[in-house]
Amino acid sequence: MSNSTLVVSALLSYVAAVSLYRLYFHPLHRFPGPMLAALTSWYETYFNLVLGGGIVDEMERLHKVYGPVVRIGPNLLHFNDRRAYHDIYAGIAIKDASFYRSMLAHAKQSSAAFSDPQEARDRRNLLAPLFSRQAVMKLEYTIQKKADQLVNVLQDEHSTADSSARLSFAYRSLASDLIVDYCFADSTDTLSDPDFCHPSAVETRELLKRMWIQISFPFLTDFVTRAPQTLVLWLFPGFASYIETKARYGHQIDSYLADPESLYTTEHETIYHHLLEPKNSELRPSKTSLVHEAFSLVAAGSDTVGHACTVGTYFALSNPSIKRRLSEELRDAWPDKGRPMNFTALEKLPYLTAFVKESLRTSMGIFHPMPRVTGPGITDIAGWKIPPGTVVAMSIFFMHMNPQVFKEPRTFNPDRWLGEDTSEIMTVDFLPFSKGPRKCIGLNLAWAELYLILGNIFRKLDLSLVGDTEVVDTDLGNFKDYVAPLWEKAGYKAFVKKAHD
Repeated sequence: MSNSTLVVSALLSYVAAVSLYRLYFHPLHRFPGPMLAALTSWYETYFNLVLGGGIVDEMERLHKVYGPVVRIGPNLLHFNDRRAYHDIYAGIAIKDASFYRSMLAHAKQSSAAFSDPQEARDRRNLLAPLFSRQAVMKLEYTIQKKADQLVNVLQDEHSTADSSARLSFAYRSLASDLIVDYCFADSTDTLSDPDFCHPSAVETRELLKRMWIQISFPFLTDFVTRAPQTLVLWLFPGFASYIETKARYGHQIDSYLADPESLYTTEHETIYHHLLEPKNSELRPSKTSLVHEAFSLVAAGSDTVGHACTVGTYFALSNPSIKRRLSEELRDAWPDKGRPMNFTALEKLPYLTAFVKESLRTSMGIFHPMPRVTGPGITDIAGWKIPPGTVVAMSIFFMHMNPQVFKEPRTFNPDRWLGEDTSEIMTVDFLPFSKGPRKCIGLNLAWAELYLILGNIFRKLDLSLVGDTEVVDTDLGNFKDYVAPLWEKAGYKAFVKKAHD
């Protein structure tokens, strides 16, 4: 028998043994799900990589077939039970290190990638003061300044149907500028490009679109970070902005390390005031970790807010009633649009608040299930006994689209937040920033940005859709094809018909 035959036979025997184990002897073999998913993790990879994040739609189908818990990988369970979400993310399980190292291959030493709870807690404690409500209100002027800039660009450059703007690009540019200014007292000034195609904003969009490739093939990002820049740029010209941004953060950090006093010449407090001078010097991050933290903050800060504004504005412009009620409430409460209306005043407006909440409910910034790993011993999740070391997850989609909580969940309807007590829903079912010890650290900033951006847009501008989307209804339709890709394919265009009085 030839060597090649022996190798093939050994390989086939190995595959057969692994398949037999996963189907009949694995600790999860009793949980329902497709046979192919039990055999290989490439089942999920196919939907994410080939179908562009379609695993959420597939899981919705699977739950209808198999029930509230489905095995969607050799060692992965997905749940569709509101109790399960809280059990998983309240802290009983830790982040799946392999997934987050892949998803954040470009920022492995950021707090978002940390799987060790204590390491994550230490870094979070350093960053938390800059993202408190008090700190956000102190730096509110940075948000207002950028919101004003966007309003002016739209009014000056996009006042006809022929000069319409891709608002998904505009909002992402604004959110990118905001997080850079807020965290670093710096400016990429992406809004200076009236077409909203500044390289920094484009790179952020491209990074998000490359996410599935990065998760499936993390070694590609490792190659980009380690290989000579000339080789990387020759092979992947699109990485130019990534390399430039990395160098920019590196130079900024070098300047602070070389001259710590320069920290106190910045316009306002930054993350480096907290990261470079911790009370416990052992917690001071390395330069690499500082750069990775910067990348992580900018990506997170650009995504959720930009996407929520994109989705909310789309449905407001699609429904004259929503747009009219929003504009009228703002006009009544804010008669002199030439004088800024602050965040605390805006958040008291009932319809604007309902609109912001509905925008967050339907946009779902991170809709892919974020995996956690159960600890030693049996873990109880929504009454199910889960073996130790199991990867468990639940997409926020199943919380925000739960028909038992949100009537007609696929309809964009701000009125669902008015007229009745929604305090329990806000605590239990409305989770745009996740929950538990790993929930989004920037949620106070995000709320302030959403109120100020959307408040200024709908008070100062009269926007109108152009193209084939002028007459649409407010049903969300198929999640993957209708809502999720809005930030990728630019979803729609709009122009300023006139400025409000």
